Amino acid sequence: MEHGGQDLFGEGEPGRPAASGIPVGDQSPCEVPRELVFEAFTRVRHLSRWWGPEGFTTTTRSFEFRVGGTWDFVMHGPDGTDYQEWITWREIVPPERISLLHGESRDDPNAFESVLAFEPAGDETRIVTRTVFPTRELRDEAVEKYHAIEGGEQTLSNLAASVAELTRNEPDLKGAES
Repeated sequence: MEHGGQDLFGEGEPGRPAASGIPVGDQSPCEVPRELVFEAFTRVRHLSRWWGPEGFTTTTRSFEFRVGGTWDFVMHGPDGTDYQEWITWREIVPPERISLLHGESRDDPNAFESVLAFEPAGDETRIVTRTVFPTRELRDEAVEKYHAIEGGEQTLSNLAASVAELTRNEPDLKGAES
């Protein structure tokens, strides 16, 4: 974020974005190569299988995976609550890193930035996520009201399980269509 920000654990430096640091939802390695884990982010048909915490489902309105492209979607909570969501892809470095801006709409002043790093660990992949909020209050709200840390960990666990299942059922995940 251009004006500085608060990372999920409050370690952002005033006036400066937190570009690296504390893993949020640091995940045990996925038991597949990082190219396949990265690929699970690039196709909406894969995202819809794993995106969101336990009990949530996702409906996509539009999806364009490219720098400057967007993903407009609704997350449906297990209690029936719908959450309007919008992601703008800010940086894509296959298969190493994805940076995104995530809010409720394109112009959401409360949008937060996340960087996902896909680190090779032999034949496995370690996913490290770092999230920076515009203010400490928004970070605290995400953690306390929306359980962002637990939700992020559940989402990454869903990703790991989904990619493992896909590789069993679709050995050529790399060539799958949206």
